[in-house]
Amino acid sequence: MSMRFTPTVESLPSVVPFVGPETQERARGRTFRARIGANESVFGSSPQAVEAMQRAATEVWKYGDPENHDLKQALAAHHGVGPQNIVVGEGIDGLLGYAVRLFVDPGVAVATSLGAYPTFNFHVTGFGGRLVTVPYRDDREDPAALIELAKRETARLVYFANPDNPMASCWDAEAVQQLIDSVPEGSVLCLDEAYSEFAPPGTTPAIDISNPRVLRFRTFSKAHGMAGARIGYAIGEAGLIKSFDKIRNHFGVTRIAQAGALASLQDTDHLAGVVAKVAAARERIAAIARANDLQPLPSAANFVAIDCCKDGAFARRVLTELIARDVFVRMPGVSPLDRCIRVSAGLPPDLDVFEETLPQALSAAANHTP
Repeated sequence: MSMRFTPTVESLPSVVPFVGPETQERARGRTFRARIGANESVFGSSPQAVEAMQRAATEVWKYGDPENHDLKQALAAHHGVGPQNIVVGEGIDGLLGYAVRLFVDPGVAVATSLGAYPTFNFHVTGFGGRLVTVPYRDDREDPAALIELAKRETARLVYFANPDNPMASCWDAEAVQQLIDSVPEGSVLCLDEAYSEFAPPGTTPAIDISNPRVLRFRTFSKAHGMAGARIGYAIGEAGLIKSFDKIRNHFGVTRIAQAGALASLQDTDHLAGVVAKVAAARERIAAIARANDLQPLPSAANFVAIDCCKDGAFARRVLTELIARDVFVRMPGVSPLDRCIRVSAGLPPDLDVFEETLPQALSAAANHTP
């Protein structure tokens, strides 16, 4: 049968931005001992959220509220904005896809950093956009270079994450506000703040819902421990937010996810506990790295990028050897960031396994014969 795909789709390979641990487990024929590669919260969801989702499961025969009314009201109160300034979607990934669909036609330029979050790039290429990039500077995104690129290329969208994935670096609120203020006319800044709960005070600038040139993306996947529920939200100027209603999947957010997110938002004690546990895990990961003569980079997220102090080929061998020892980790994909591996905050038993296997992986990688 002859398929009539669009020219854009015809030109694209079938790819997945991230190969999941389950895919690797099926290929390997065994499970991982330590799952510390996807920046999930191994510390779990709020017990209140779990209970709320269990209750909602008994009514899963109903569609979820297509307006996400109760959650939007709660999020609005939480952030001091109006419900008209919030759109809820299927995680940040889903919302980024909608943002790209709103603004990107084939050939339209979109500015991002080389090596930044690949799912955003996946959406841009899927709609035929033209990705233009600037390199990281000192293992951080370069906001000044990004704005210059956006101006030069007349970029319709600009992507910037703070804290950043894959390096866990961050800029302070003043620098991010300067970036926001510099967004050129005709561009919209996609400010990805998925890891903002883990960042030090003074990292996140105040929310200004009068500015139509910035969208602030948040998620329940990371600190709230609800990655599998697929729920996130964006904050922005009311007219910009309303435009999402033209294209979003109105029943895309499940009834169960809505109930869990609403309960999790109210459980501030659990959230604070997770943030504290993540900070402790980051310190231990850094200590393990230093004990093996590696260099942990400063982290404002729930993972640590570890400089393997050689080139990307060596870091890939280290990652391969860790996976062979049943430790799931990931790494940045672009040089010079790919000299690092990336380790998510884990439970003490997870990090025990990492501490045990890292020296073995390093030795095997160093003795590798092509």
